[in-house]
Amino acid sequence: MQESPPVPSRRGLLSRRALPHVFGALVCLALAMASPALAVLPDEIMSNPAQEARARNLSRELRCMVCQNQSIDDSSAPLARDLRLLVRERIAAGDSDQQVLDFLVARYGDFVLLKPPFETNTLLLWLLTPLVLAGGGLTLLGYSRRRSKAMQAAANTPPRLSADEEARLAKLIAEPGEPG
Repeated sequence: MQESPPVPSRRGLLSRRALPHVFGALVCLALAMASPALAVLPDEIMSNPAQEARARNLSRELRCMVCQNQSIDDSSAPLARDLRLLVRERIAAGDSDQQVLDFLVARYGDFVLLKPPFETNTLLLWLLTPLVLAGGGLTLLGYSRRRSKAMQAAANTPPRLSADEEARLAKLIAEPGEPG
């Protein structure tokens, strides 16, 4: 006598009712992990909330020279910390936001800004990405056209026979054909 397979219970590890809750928890966890980690340390924070807000706004506009694609507000590199402290020192000394930015640009160049101004000396920074994309697109277009022409030429050209195949073909043509 054969035993019938066990019937799965309605209460599995993840029931259909629990699945949306688990999915929601996973989405929340992913969003929490994706948020930027702010690297401002407690000893860097200014006592005046208005000045601290100005410092945070400025540090979001400044590039970490080590990380290069992060603001100094998000970077935990030692140079980013030094730049955050420098921004706070300048604000505490009474500099305006523009004066702080001008000071840092004079010291480090336009590259310190996450959004450098569109000028002749920053033209390469602004145009490099579109130029590389356009060059890549033109290269792909040229390659696909050459490949298409080669495929058409190969389709229109009859295959070449080797010397042995040509001799055998000539022999078959010369012989009278036998039926079947």
